[in-house]
Amino acid sequence: MPKFLITATYTHQGLEGVRSKGGVSRRDAIAQAAESVGGTLETLYFAFGEHDVYALFDLPDNEAATALILAVNATGAVKASTVVLLTPEEVDAAIARSVSYRAPGT
Repeated sequence: MPKFLITATYTHQGLEGVRSKGGVSRRDAIAQAAESVGGTLETLYFAFGEHDVYALFDLPDNEAATALILAVNATGAVKASTVVLLTPEEVDAAIARSVSYRAPGT
């Protein structure tokens, strides 16, 4: 199953929700959301810095990842973004593909 990294930054509203319910409750809610689109939450970390949350998911496809991120961002409590992760084998398969490309100006 494809892997996705979702980074999230809480708004004031989102931070208040975490403070009132706790980190474990938030992790469980996120895991449940992943399951609702046919995936699983592999791991979740809260962090200092640019993002408040780093979460690694196994999701069936890009549509599931899009549905999840749209639902999260629609709440207004979180600003989240998705990174599609590739295995080393997928990179090797991409390298093996023949690509016909002409650079600009050539």
